[in-house]
Amino acid sequence: MCGPAGVLAGGVTGDVVRRRRRRARARTTAAAEAGELAESLARIVDELRGGAHPAAALAGVRADGPLAERTLGSAANAARLGDDVPAALTRAADLGSGRIGTELRRTAAAWSLADRHGAPLAALLEGVLTDLRWRLAFEARTHARAAGPRATAGVLTALPLLGLGLGHLLGADPLAVLRDGLLGQGLLLLGTVLLLTGLTWADRLAAGSAS
Repeated sequence: MCGPAGVLAGGVTGDVVRRRRRRARARTTAAAEAGELAESLARIVDELRGGAHPAAALAGVRADGPLAERTLGSAANAARLGDDVPAALTRAADLGSGRIGTELRRTAAAWSLADRHGAPLAALLEGVLTDLRWRLAFEARTHARAAGPRATAGVLTALPLLGLGLGHLLGADPLAVLRDGLLGQGLLLLGTVLLLTGLTWADRLAAGSAS
């Protein structure tokens, strides 16, 4: 153990790590939802261009995957019952994440425009699909470009831990310095704060480059 400072530093570090994992899972889920939504929209557009009724085209969402069914399932039910499909899409958007909610609102706006003015639904949804695919491709490119800086940030974050290991190999026992006395405890807290601040800053820079 490294005293009260070690307990505090460990708790803060664990919290930061959990938050980073939650954000990573949320980004992965949002990208997967958007991908399934794009595939589902592509199928719907193809069926509409082939002469299918909108309700029949939406009914196929159940075979498009669990994420697509979760986002478009309420719209499929509304179309089957003759209810307001754009309203169902808007309600689903309000319940969804920020990313998928935005895409569903675009879909609802296109569907509403077709209902009000008689514009070709397939053409309007194809425009939404084209924009969504472009966004997905752009995010994939920016994520790939940020892979190098993220790896560098990970290496820099691990350097202090490697330094502790190297100190042990040289017989310096750095943990004893951090464990004993107010100076060591203060250095442990300061080092942890600086380390987590740098990691958070690197995450924000990577997120900003991908936005």
